[in-house]
Amino acid sequence: MSKQSYRICFCFRRRFRLAAAEAPADIKDIFYDYSENGVMSADHLRRFLVEVQREENATVEDAKDIMNETRHFNVFHRRGMNLEAFFKYLFGNANPPINFKLGVHHDMNAPISHYFIYTGHNSYLTGNQLSSDCSDVPIINALHRGVRVIELDIWPSSAGDDVDVLHGRTLTTPVQLLKCLRSIKEHAFTASEYPVIITLEDHLTPELQAKVAEMITQTFGEMLFSPGPESLRQFPSPDSLKKRVIISTKPPKEYLKAKVLESKKSGSKNERNSATEAWGKEDKSFKANDDKDYDLDEDVDEEEEDDNEYHKSQQKVAPEYRRLVAIHAGKGKGGMQEWLKVDPDKVRRLSLSEQELEKAIITYGKDIVRFTRRNLLRIYPKGIRFDSSNYNPFIGWAHGAQLVAFNMQGYGKSLWLMHGMFRANGGCGYVKKPDFLLKDGSRGEVFDPDARLPIKTTLKVTLYMGEGWYYDFRHTHFDAYSPPDFYARVGIAGVPADSTMKKTKILEDNWIPNWDEVFEFPLTVPELAVLRIEVHEHDTSEKDDFGGQTSLPISELRKGIRAVPLHSRKGDEYNSVKLLMRFEFV
Repeated sequence: MSKQSYRICFCFRRRFRLAAAEAPADIKDIFYDYSENGVMSADHLRRFLVEVQREENATVEDAKDIMNETRHFNVFHRRGMNLEAFFKYLFGNANPPINFKLGVHHDMNAPISHYFIYTGHNSYLTGNQLSSDCSDVPIINALHRGVRVIELDIWPSSAGDDVDVLHGRTLTTPVQLLKCLRSIKEHAFTASEYPVIITLEDHLTPELQAKVAEMITQTFGEMLFSPGPESLRQFPSPDSLKKRVIISTKPPKEYLKAKVLESKKSGSKNERNSATEAWGKEDKSFKANDDKDYDLDEDVDEEEEDDNEYHKSQQKVAPEYRRLVAIHAGKGKGGMQEWLKVDPDKVRRLSLSEQELEKAIITYGKDIVRFTRRNLLRIYPKGIRFDSSNYNPFIGWAHGAQLVAFNMQGYGKSLWLMHGMFRANGGCGYVKKPDFLLKDGSRGEVFDPDARLPIKTTLKVTLYMGEGWYYDFRHTHFDAYSPPDFYARVGIAGVPADSTMKKTKILEDNWIPNWDEVFEFPLTVPELAVLRIEVHEHDTSEKDDFGGQTSLPISELRKGIRAVPLHSRKGDEYNSVKLLMRFEFV
């Protein structure tokens, strides 16, 4: 056998060799501190749960339940757990970093304006914003993930007698509105029983609006929350709206345009049709502006209403449709200062692009926070995100914006943060905003995320090790001839003062990396912080390979030693890949 052949064979043996995972030194020391003669009894385990895992209410019965649940490891002494069983318990599925058994545990009786709500943007798109297919499949996928706000852009069909959902002024292929509505009804409450809001971007004639009203009414029936044509004085609570569907859009124009009125007076059917067509074309017009980054359709729909054009007629438009609109949207006249005025007698929804928000917070940051105490603020991606990418959600959340709308069909850091935020509160899609966003401080101050604030707590993170790539990835996925060279990135996303990212050393040629590194993160606003974790495989000649990620809300992080499952780029949990970590607040 040649030397080259020998080297290749040796490398292949190295590639497929997998050493057994061994407990890190710190875990061994803890085990011996909480055991006797190499055996951890139920009493020992209870003490470990209280003192290390910070589960103050843990009982001996809880410890016995854990021991019973992990007996399949078949490495027990008759009087308790040995080191191997203890290690496998810590690194097992029964020891997650967030306690999902808590389920929904936030107060759900406040107005919905008091919650961050899991919100989708262009929820019907399967891919990019310009040429992908429109379908009900991404809507179903979003609802199954817990998304509570679905956006539908509604347009006349090519024949003009039906309603399609598509991204206007693009090459996206349409899907029928009725199909989308039926899928929403079927899947709305699969992941959560809390209300689903449908935001409609409406580009319809009054006749088609009436048809939409009929579709919505017949599809949802008793599920539909429709308080009538008048604006709500205050939003209801999520708890009072369980298993209800809510429609939100700009209320239909109350008055016909002058051309339509004149054509009706003339009695000419052709003139009426021509006027209606002209109205439609005018409503769908789009002007590019170098100083403003337009969304392809939403900025047009949300622009200020030119009410003066409609005051020549007293005839109402699509009253059936108007009655279905429970959450009224729109900017109204004037600029940002007018848009953010709080009306004590009614509540509404305002939409801003990510760029509009970034500009507005410079001058109107406090006004935005005050506005979002009663009203809903929706933020959507800027128009040049043709690839369906997203933006930093914390800019909106830190100013109280409830509806930070994301493209859910892609992947990337921003979407991972969105997934992480809404793992809180049992994954129900509604997360209670912290009190400082809902009322003034003790000295009458309004929360400012850019202010220099004192450190409230410090999160100490120990990253012991990881495993599972050997089983979830092809053995040649990272390197053709040797085991992977893993490193991890650990950090915080939140207000600017808290946001940071740190990196472990690179461990070469190891399917089970044992980093054993400690990081500390001082936090000024832990209530708005998410822990970011990524694993990559170092590659000297090409871009580093992706090895998994997760984001976890700091507010619900379980103290102690936990097994942290990692997810794919798209947010799907791997079968085996996980990290062993310890979380302490010091």
